[in-house]
Amino acid sequence: MPPQSEPTQVKPETGASAPQLFTWEEIAIHSGQGSSKQDQWLVINRKVYDISNFYLKHPGGKRVISHFAGQDATDAFSAFHKNEALVKKYLNSLLIGELAPDQPCCEPSKNESLLKDFRDLYVTVKKMGLMTSNHLFFALMFLHIILLDLAAWIIIYYFGTSWMPFIFSVLAFATAQVQYGWFQHDLGHTSVFQDTKQNRWFHMVVMGLLQGGTASWWNHMHNQHHAKPNCYRKDPDLNMHPVLFSLGKPLSQELGKMKKKSLPYNHQHKYFSVVAPGAIVPFFQLITFYFVYTRKKWLELLFMLIYYVRISLMYLPLMGFKTFMAHYWIARFLQACWFIWVTQMNHIPMHIDYDKNLDWVSAQLAATCNVEQSWFNDWYTGHLNFQIEHHLFPTMPRHNYWKVTPLVKSLCAKHGINYQCKSLLTAFADILHCLKESGDTWLEAYLHA
Repeated sequence: MPPQSEPTQVKPETGASAPQLFTWEEIAIHSGQGSSKQDQWLVINRKVYDISNFYLKHPGGKRVISHFAGQDATDAFSAFHKNEALVKKYLNSLLIGELAPDQPCCEPSKNESLLKDFRDLYVTVKKMGLMTSNHLFFALMFLHIILLDLAAWIIIYYFGTSWMPFIFSVLAFATAQVQYGWFQHDLGHTSVFQDTKQNRWFHMVVMGLLQGGTASWWNHMHNQHHAKPNCYRKDPDLNMHPVLFSLGKPLSQELGKMKKKSLPYNHQHKYFSVVAPGAIVPFFQLITFYFVYTRKKWLELLFMLIYYVRISLMYLPLMGFKTFMAHYWIARFLQACWFIWVTQMNHIPMHIDYDKNLDWVSAQLAATCNVEQSWFNDWYTGHLNFQIEHHLFPTMPRHNYWKVTPLVKSLCAKHGINYQCKSLLTAFADILHCLKESGDTWLEAYLHA
């Protein structure tokens, strides 16, 4: 049938011999919003899929796929799925048609020529072998983390619990936990092993037995962050807005006009260093147990319990309950400080707003920036100083980020996209500067709008 010129909410008949043809206007109606909350379509490589029922069973989480309802999801699909051929077999039952021949490859809000060049770059990256993992690199990373973890216990075992060994043990324990965090991040992105199942199993083991967390919860939250970074109500990393912080000028102005105030946001740059890590420690402990219980992830719950039993048996006989509690919670707070500053230096200073349905490249570059490369920065941040490359290619092993950087910079220069790279201290300072700016924006709107 010919392209339909007027949008319609009537579902196509799947039994027709010729494929149904749709316009972008028609697809946009089925966004799962408003009157069509249970009606969700998306586009992958010009094929139109009805995910209205499937999104609830989506292995990567129902929310991450729903964020693309009514939109083109081609590049997100390629970025998240290592074995596209296998996944496409499961898409066949969801196929309801395709884009009409006169429709562009993407919506008007997206840069078509930029997407074409990026997709060519993605093919080149695969041919260069940059999506292939170096197992020796990850083995050495894992070994050094295990040694740090053991060092924390050995210090207490040999030197006792006086102030100096206590401090060094806390630092070693916190460092090991942070580095476990970067390593589980690699596993969660399926970038350590070529086989997805291997990554998933090791992810569950590292997250549960070595960190006391849940891989399922992490995937549920982190996949959304990568799908729609810095998009309010779609990126869970922004959930601290407006409970604790007012983030981004557009959202801060909106918050001020609505006369909403949970905290004195105009002072948020002063309390960020204490409140952010202080809030994430109990939140992580509570939400992970709640998640595995409500989702019935019993194996992950078992791994978490084994973790707490293990560290209790290791440390309680050596230092007693009170000292152990101090050791554990101080280390967790330091871990949270490290985590918060590293993960937010690439995002809080960037543009934060509602989803504008930008193309994959523009969306990632608007929400991320890099930090200069050095051996220390690479180790300290788990290579998240290459945040731009990581967001463009989420399944790429981190040891290859520096290799793809010149190609990404060339792509950005060709299309006039700002590729930001800073020193580590500048990136930290920019968090506070931007928090002050958004706080002042909120106050101005709150008082005078």
